[in-house]
Amino acid sequence: MNQNSCDELVPYQTRKIKPTRRSVSGVYPFRGDVAVPFESTLERDFLMRSEFFLDVLDVIAQPAQIPFLGVNGQTYTYTPDFLVYYKLGNRSYSDYPKPLLVEIKPQVEWRQHWRSWLPKWKTARHYAHEQGWQFRIHDESRVRDKVFENIRFFERYKRMSFSPEESQCVIDSVQQMGAAPIHYLLARHFMGLYRSQGVAHIWHLIATRRLDCDVSKSINEFSEVWIPTNVY
Repeated sequence: MNQNSCDELVPYQTRKIKPTRRSVSGVYPFRGDVAVPFESTLERDFLMRSEFFLDVLDVIAQPAQIPFLGVNGQTYTYTPDFLVYYKLGNRSYSDYPKPLLVEIKPQVEWRQHWRSWLPKWKTARHYAHEQGWQFRIHDESRVRDKVFENIRFFERYKRMSFSPEESQCVIDSVQQMGAAPIHYLLARHFMGLYRSQGVAHIWHLIATRRLDCDVSKSINEFSEVWIPTNVY
């Protein structure tokens, strides 16, 4: 395959992830298209969380090997966990969302080792700045929050099957209104015995990203839904 100069600048996985007895490793089918390896359940949950948001363009595992000087004066190599790319959406190129270089660490681990890990994280932050990226450390508080709780709730409805015609009617109603409360959609499209099926249908449309809602809040029949943005 021929590669141009732009292709050579795109980060790729730099370290192969091997099975380990210390944690759960595997491969996450990101949007059913790309297999992204992970080394822990927290990393897997980060991928699930990232997949839900349509402004996320791509996630690359183990994207860079960064040399750094340890507290003992020796040189080591640090490989952050993921690099997240975002879609431009309706932003201008001058306001392009910066890619995010991410380290996933359980809180108990970084609290215990933060002094010895600080040099590599400082180096990673400097490296990310040079690349035009951002660098962040995510623990359970940033991964397994209310947002993730809602995403997991919707996940169980993702593989359900409903009438495409009924789905389009619901979407058309939301499109016409700009945003619609769920109880209105239920009253309009799923009366009586069909109400419980309608609830599942709307959750399915959110899970498959044909409808959107504020997943940072509690989800109920008074929640509003709208047509997703940042699709492109």
